[in-house]
Amino acid sequence: MGMSSRLATWDDVAALEPLIEASIDKLQRGFLDDAQIASSRAIMGLDTQLIDDGTYFVVEIDGHLAGCGGWSRRHTRYGGSHSLGRDAALLDPMTDPARVRAMYTHPSFARRGVGRLILHLCERAAAAESFRTLELHATLAGRPLYEAFGFVALEQLEDEAGGVPVPVIRMRKGIPQAS
Repeated sequence: MGMSSRLATWDDVAALEPLIEASIDKLQRGFLDDAQIASSRAIMGLDTQLIDDGTYFVVEIDGHLAGCGGWSRRHTRYGGSHSLGRDAALLDPMTDPARVRAMYTHPSFARRGVGRLILHLCERAAAAESFRTLELHATLAGRPLYEAFGFVALEQLEDEAGGVPVPVIRMRKGIPQAS
């Protein structure tokens, strides 16, 4: 298995959109009902600010786009470019957690290390900018990956932006500091 990663560019957007759509549609099944999956589209998706900031990664396996995800130094907690509640103000790495954002794996490549690789890349990049913690808002389907990576659930919320409540879990993890 030839897995590689790189920063996403605007040239990737057209290929990322169907990957994200497939991820939302297929990987949420068993955790959300059809109405919640439809509602998820209002709160999930690609945030192109991450591409502009150089904090969004793509992972390929044997030349196929397998997943994407990134981190942010901005206040927006989660959601795509189209989502409500965006805040582009910069976080303070000494007091605020960096945000892990917009993580998606194509269903054909689920459970093959794509998400874990992206989390490692995010953690390393955030640490290089002096962040001490990471925070994210997990889907029910994503929670096991994040817990295995050391994130701890802080609270369960429901986002009703899409018309039907969708559960999300706010999670946090300390970034190991180099000694």
